Amino acid sequence: MRVEHPEVKVLVLSQYDELIFAERALRAGASGYIMKENATDEVLRAVRKVLAGELYFSERVAAAVVQRTLQEKPSGSRIGVESLSDREMQVFQLLGASYSARVIAEQFHLSRKTVETHCEKIKHKLSLRSAAELRQFARKWAAEKLTPSEPWAASRSRNSDSQN
Repeated sequence: MRVEHPEVKVLVLSQYDELIFAERALRAGASGYIMKENATDEVLRAVRKVLAGELYFSERVAAAVVQRTLQEKPSGSRIGVESLSDREMQVFQLLGASYSARVIAEQFHLSRKTVETHCEKIKHKLSLRSAAELRQFARKWAAEKLTPSEPWAASRSRNSDSQN
């Protein structure tokens, strides 16, 4: 979007206060990232800053960026979940929410085989040996890292692993 319409300013209002999503939004061209649950005055402040051509991050995301920068290895190589592509990350999140490959395929209008290929790539990048290990790791990651202000996953019916 930034390439075709550089004048458009994008402020992402997210349910996730996790740095990995803020980083992906910025790489995609967003000028700011803030939580939906923030107070109205902070959201307005963010909108004003982005419209003025400045970047805006919630305090927690900004602190996480600084901490990450201080801890980053000189090589700058991305490891673990951070190494996943955007689509792989989407698939990984839904695996963590106990969605089956069939439902994930329907969600993204993909074939089940394409989702399975994404799962194979995720397993390779995360050094996991089996689909069961992938699902277990995804659930653990989601439980630890994803703290949505809107429990979207809880409102949808979950699918058992047997459908995978």
